[in-house]
Amino acid sequence: MNINIYIANESHTKYAEEICELVYISAQERGTGIAKRSPEYVKQKMRDGKAVIALAEDGTFAGYSYIETWSHTKFVANSGLIVAHQFRNTGLAKRIKKKIFELSRTMYPYAKIFSITTGLAVMKINTALGYKPVPFSELTDDKEFWAGCKGCINYDVLERNNFQRCLCTGLLYDPAKEEKQKSGGIISTIAAPFKKLSNLVGKK
Repeated sequence: MNINIYIANESHTKYAEEICELVYISAQERGTGIAKRSPEYVKQKMRDGKAVIALAEDGTFAGYSYIETWSHTKFVANSGLIVAHQFRNTGLAKRIKKKIFELSRTMYPYAKIFSITTGLAVMKINTALGYKPVPFSELTDDKEFWAGCKGCINYDVLERNNFQRCLCTGLLYDPAKEEKQKSGGIISTIAAPFKKLSNLVGKK
């Protein structure tokens, strides 16, 4: 069955209840907390164009993720990733993560995009997108973001470590660093022939 991923809009708000229910079930299965969101919150993200939704060709809900902004849009988090049970292990999570990452880059081109996770699969997907492991001190210091961790059974670990360490790994995509690396690579590529020519001249 073909699955398409869309930037969510008003027409997709009918899936909000199902999304919230699936998030709750997933949290129970993992044994860790996922920040709870109300159906109205999910609907607003869709209306604002700050979410992506995956649907099978027959209209069956398949997956979802949304954008959160922190520290006055200096930081962006791609949150709420969920894939319906029947569509797991199909590569859909990777496609959703890529779509929401691209949407984040379009809407907030200068923002740092970050993630905290204990999931190896999510770490691999984020690494492929250009995220790098970082200490929590490199992430947003917005108290509202860290308050979202209260639903996790490991929150006491985070609290004891003054919100600097937990069982999650911090991952960060910094567009400024990425552009700098790309520019350095281009300069090196351009300079390489001249360096080679210089070496040949020096040998004569």
